[in-house]
Amino acid sequence: MSFPYRLIATDLDGTLLRSDESISERTRDALAAATAAGAAHIVVTGRAVPWTRHILDDLGYQGLAVCGQGAQVYHAGEHKLLTSVTLDRQLAGIALSKLEAEVGPLAVAASRDGLDGNVIVSPGYQLQEGPLPVVPFDDPAELWSAPLNKLYIQHPGLDDDTLTRVARQTVGGLVDVVMAGAGIVEILPLGLSKATGLSLAARRLGVKSTQTIAFGDMPNDIPMFGWAAHGVAMANAHDELKAVAHEITASNEHDGIAVVLEELMRRA
Repeated sequence: MSFPYRLIATDLDGTLLRSDESISERTRDALAAATAAGAAHIVVTGRAVPWTRHILDDLGYQGLAVCGQGAQVYHAGEHKLLTSVTLDRQLAGIALSKLEAEVGPLAVAASRDGLDGNVIVSPGYQLQEGPLPVVPFDDPAELWSAPLNKLYIQHPGLDDDTLTRVARQTVGGLVDVVMAGAGIVEILPLGLSKATGLSLAARRLGVKSTQTIAFGDMPNDIPMFGWAAHGVAMANAHDELKAVAHEITASNEHDGIAVVLEELMRRA
């Protein structure tokens, strides 16, 4: 039995993972069946490597993963960072100043580069529930003291969609801005996306975009859907992603990835 795609690209949060950060047995079995039939599975996540590694290890995942919103290509089996793109800190500082001049003070966090890079958070930054470690900072200079992959920004009065839109209008010529989840608006190096990281990883695997199916749930997955031959949005996905998806499946809580993979296996 052959599988119609050579590469299955899955986002993590809101897509492969349920709300408790687990992966259902049904979804694990569907991925195992698809890979046994000749496909490769690649995780493509906004999370940097330190926040992704424990999930990959739990999956028994040995292949490549695209982390940090496309900034990092990581070899899970070898625990090795193969490529890493960093944010120009001078440009990011200018962008942050321009944006705060437009909307007022922001709460900021940053993902430091490297296999063991910390996420550092300023006072007032609202963290998601969960076990992921962060390091608080008070001195603004600390934000720029080591290489970064990205910044996270929050505003006390603007919702995520509005903050993303205003940030793009204000500093879109200096940096890229994406909305990656509830309370997660990110500033990235200009031109960086999940699609750039995925294309790098796919080249290493000898796989083309025309041979790829991608699953996601947030606007930061739009470039990945644009690159892949077939984009599948979860039922819980943001409307912007649903608008460009080729297909909408069940939610992450109801095995949406498995629903699609099982159907493709039946047709194979």
